Amino acid sequence: MGIVSWIIIGLIAGALAKLILPGDDPGGIIVTIIIGIVGAIIGGIVVGAFGGPGVTGVNVSSIIVAIIGAIILLLLYRLFVGRTARGGRRRRT
Repeated sequence: MGIVSWIIIGLIAGALAKLILPGDDPGGIIVTIIIGIVGAIIGGIVVGAFGGPGVTGVNVSSIIVAIIGAIILLLLYRLFVGRTARGGRRRRT
């Protein structure tokens, strides 16, 4: 797959993952593309571990795999950022 294919899949997958999991996540089109691209890599690894095809190009199955990976990435982001936000300084009363 070429760089343009990765950008297209990243944009679609990142945007759809953010629609599926609305919340306070990093924003902007570049960050959305990066979330989608990293999600495609994560999704490809996860689906490949179960014997699936992974990300093979700009097609429906690749976009679904990328969305799954982007959702996993967003959930991990929220898990770690939420933990550090709650685990900050404690106020003395």
